[in-house]
Amino acid sequence: MRMRKAVKINACTGISIVVANMIGTGAFTSLGFQMESLRNMAVVLTLWLLGGVLALSGAFSYAEVGTEIKKSGGEYAFLSQIYHPVMGYLSGWISLTVGFAAPIALSVIAFTEYLPINLVYPKFYGVLLIAVLTLVHSYSLNLSSKFQNISTLLKIILILTLIVIGFVMPASAENAINCETSFTSEITSMAFAVSLIYVSYSYSGWNAATYIIEEFKNPRKALPIALIGGTFLVTILYTLLQYIFLRHIPLPELIGTLNIGTLAVNHMLGTRAAAFFGGTISLLLVSGISAMIWVGPRVTASIASEHYLWRYFKSTPGQIPVRSLWLQFLISAILLITGTFEQIMIYCGILLNLSSLLVVVGVFVLRRKKERKDGYRSPLFPFLQVLFILISLWMIGYTLVNNPLETGIGLGNLFLGLVTYFISCRQGKRRTLCFPTKLEKGR
Repeated sequence: MRMRKAVKINACTGISIVVANMIGTGAFTSLGFQMESLRNMAVVLTLWLLGGVLALSGAFSYAEVGTEIKKSGGEYAFLSQIYHPVMGYLSGWISLTVGFAAPIALSVIAFTEYLPINLVYPKFYGVLLIAVLTLVHSYSLNLSSKFQNISTLLKIILILTLIVIGFVMPASAENAINCETSFTSEITSMAFAVSLIYVSYSYSGWNAATYIIEEFKNPRKALPIALIGGTFLVTILYTLLQYIFLRHIPLPELIGTLNIGTLAVNHMLGTRAAAFFGGTISLLLVSGISAMIWVGPRVTASIASEHYLWRYFKSTPGQIPVRSLWLQFLISAILLITGTFEQIMIYCGILLNLSSLLVVVGVFVLRRKKERKDGYRSPLFPFLQVLFILISLWMIGYTLVNNPLETGIGLGNLFLGLVTYFISCRQGKRRTLCFPTKLEKGR
């Protein structure tokens, strides 16, 4: 298969990738469930700001690690070099099997449900959408960049338009703005802690640019801008968006409601505008699906470059990993058609959270080494890293206790990944890669 030549991307495209990966259905659907237990507007907005601070803490840490290692592949590349190749491989295995394919399938389902037309065979059209976007990203990196920038810009314009209209239009009577309940009691409650887990899922994708580090023109400057700039922008948009929802939706209608965005537009502009907005959300999701389709195969290509078992998916440096793109298409299509991925997303979440935690801990490991280069250095060290580690440990512990079945499935998948690791090592006969000596690890 002929690989098409790729060009380098800039920080603007990197921000587009981060924003597109982060903004999904979570910002438009989760507020109603948070309001079942929380009532104080300040607490709810603090919840979303804290989720943004957590994501920014990770973004600062990833910027430091990424500009030090300068290899595409995200956690796979980072953990392999910081700790041991087996840790990087297992992280890459999760990304390869479900880390991107499952969110793609979920977003495609949301896309078909938000469309204002009734599709007879929604899964067929969902698979077709994935195929078309995969084809776009298989053609050229220049085309991918233009498509991603335009679709992300439209997404931001849509959200900004909704926010501006929300501020201009008079607040609805009996809205959900309330500061009468105790701020302290709500922010220290279990309901706040549980809501933070789901808000953190809404912010997932802040690390997307690290999967394509080698495709940046100047990773030293562009990567921190993409990670931090994209995450900061989404934090502001998310927080303002939740305030608009609280300002225009009465509390009884808000509690337990899934389609928050359409409900808010209905109160502001009427039913016709709400129907139109439902259609625009489906288009908004295309940007996120496109970003995940673009980023995910870079992990597979990184694994294939070093592990014999996956050699078929190896791509030449500077070329688009076309075979990896279509492997991801196949996995996404299978998950979409079978509809067996909802539990996978739960255990996938805890495993990916663990991978991110290990990367942030890696900041301490890299700073202890004397041979540091000219990479980006995270400000406020070690406060941001400690904050990220503590909250991540809490979320992992909560999931372990409350979702033992999904945890067991996740451990099973990790074991399967470990088996393929040793098979690859044995077939490739590259013991120095799989079991590096101390001297080789220090190179």
